[in-house]
Amino acid sequence: MMMPLRLTPPLFLLFLLMISGVAVSQDWDVYYTPKSICALNGSTVTMGCRYTYPAGYTFERGIWSRELVTDKEPPDLTSDPKYRGRVQYLGDTLRDCSLRLSDVREQDQGKYYFRFLTTFDGGRYQGKDGVDLSVTELEVQIPDRVFEGDAVTLTCKTRNRLSGNPTFSWYRSGRRLSSSTNLLRLKSVSQSDVGRYSCAVQNLQSCDVSLDVQYPPKSVSVSIRPSGKIVEGSSVTLTCSSNANPPAQNYTWYKGRSSIGTGKTYTINKTSSKDSGGYTCQAENIHGLQSSTAVSLKVQYPPKNVSVSISPSGEIVEGSSVTLTCSSDANPPVEYSWFKGTSPKSNGKTYTIRKISSEDRGEYKCKSRNQHGVKYSAEVTIKVLYPPKRVSVSISPSGEIVEGSSVTLTCSSDAKPPVESYNWYKGTSYIGTGQSYIINKISSEDSGDYKCKSSNQHGEKYSDGATLNVLYAPKRVSVSTSRSGEIVEGSSVTLTCSSDANPPVQSYTWYKVDESSPVGFGQSYSFTLTFNSSGTFYCVAQNKYGNQTAAAVALTLNGGTSVVLYVVLGVTVGCGCLFAIIGVLCMRRKRRGGSADYTKSGQTVYCSPTEDTYTALDLQTRSSKDVYDTLATVHPNPPDDTYTALDSKSISPDYDALTTARKQQ
Repeated sequence: MMMPLRLTPPLFLLFLLMISGVAVSQDWDVYYTPKSICALNGSTVTMGCRYTYPAGYTFERGIWSRELVTDKEPPDLTSDPKYRGRVQYLGDTLRDCSLRLSDVREQDQGKYYFRFLTTFDGGRYQGKDGVDLSVTELEVQIPDRVFEGDAVTLTCKTRNRLSGNPTFSWYRSGRRLSSSTNLLRLKSVSQSDVGRYSCAVQNLQSCDVSLDVQYPPKSVSVSIRPSGKIVEGSSVTLTCSSNANPPAQNYTWYKGRSSIGTGKTYTINKTSSKDSGGYTCQAENIHGLQSSTAVSLKVQYPPKNVSVSISPSGEIVEGSSVTLTCSSDANPPVEYSWFKGTSPKSNGKTYTIRKISSEDRGEYKCKSRNQHGVKYSAEVTIKVLYPPKRVSVSISPSGEIVEGSSVTLTCSSDAKPPVESYNWYKGTSYIGTGQSYIINKISSEDSGDYKCKSSNQHGEKYSDGATLNVLYAPKRVSVSTSRSGEIVEGSSVTLTCSSDANPPVQSYTWYKVDESSPVGFGQSYSFTLTFNSSGTFYCVAQNKYGNQTAAAVALTLNGGTSVVLYVVLGVTVGCGCLFAIIGVLCMRRKRRGGSADYTKSGQTVYCSPTEDTYTALDLQTRSSKDVYDTLATVHPNPPDDTYTALDSKSISPDYDALTTARKQQ
């Protein structure tokens, strides 16, 4: 007993829209495959069938019928005595409604329809198209398997005897062929012979029979999706296509000669530059295999692996030609730019320096750029070898150089490789080696022009001269007169003070031995010689670094009528003795931590180990017991001069003579 089906409102509305036996909803349907069947008398055929119905219904039963009716239930073939035992329902309660008909007879020709019912009252449907069955006595016989290149014979055969000498007609896919016998011979069959063949004789028409020519894969090709540009990181699918019968069962993929995968398609989910290359596929069936031609997969990507090479390699000598080449991996090709440090230099794959100089040394890099990005190379260093240049001398300390100080001259130069040797010259005279030249206690004799020579394996160069200007107090101070020999009273006399000093003497002061105040200033002192103006004269030369007193010059009148000129250059043996005494006192005082001063009769003598000290006579304060009365610095070089001792007992009021004997060298 059928149970009533409870419908939801939408299903109830659907039911109201149904016509008897036919539902307007597209969910009710029956599909027949194939829709027409040609069968040989006595053979067995299967009518393929599938059905659908809306959700919410339950299949109850289905029937096959020769009639298409809507107003009543059609007769079921299974109940028809003519079909009893020859029909078999192959379907199920899900979707299949196929029917098998055996021992096909001529009277079986016609239309066949499937109708199904559901548990809901009125929920039934019948497929309108049906299956068209035709039955014939004539059949075409072909080999079970035909291979490309085989010779094949098709036979038109009937179960009934034909009278006379009948003429046969052959058709391929509806097109008549030239053969008129019951045999159709095909030599070396190929794909062009594939089709549905039939024959006809004496109003009999056979069913179509397919000639299936089998062959190995051919026309193997590869397609790439998407087409167009493939940018790094995107997904790409390669598909292998082939013409083969039976269809190719196996596909093998190759990149170059390396196997990379199987299957009809090969997918690269995230492409990279490494995926660029030639790809082929190999299609295979039971009859053979064939490979496609290679297709090029060109993945586009920004520059990478950017590098710079230098030619020639090895040492680069100033004046030679050097070429830098930029290389990169990129698709599409790149544009190149060159930089030295951060300064742009040129464009192009190569950068050539024709005559390289030391100014060209430094860090170089190239920039590689395409539409997908930019990348710089690592920096490469160009080291240019060249002889010394820009050779110069510096003096330390800078500023004024005072006699007795220490001075260092340093030679600097720009050279590659570094300077191997430095040579020093004063004027044209070689004086030493090394980057520095040191004068520990400089003297005035060290003044002059100095230069250095820098040398390496590529050449040598001299510096410009550097002037060493040593500053020192006056030395070698002396007095000269404009007259020689006897000078008559009333004559004009000019005394000139000479000295060696740097900077030049700033002031000259003239003194007369018997007077405490200066008698004149300036390098020259002029006066008219009289009895009162005669006497012993000396000068003191002074600059910012010190002073020195010249040896005294005596101008006296002899007998009141003439003058004899004597030069007192120093006071000697007695002075030497006095120096010895003063030296001992200075040493003793130094040991006691005091200053090396010596005092006699209220007058002070200053001892200096670096200077010579001499005395000047103060004739107003002399006594018969003293050899010398007053000492003052008058000359720097005691070893050069020998002096006579004064005997006060023999001194005349007018000082007959002071004689100086010059030690012979």
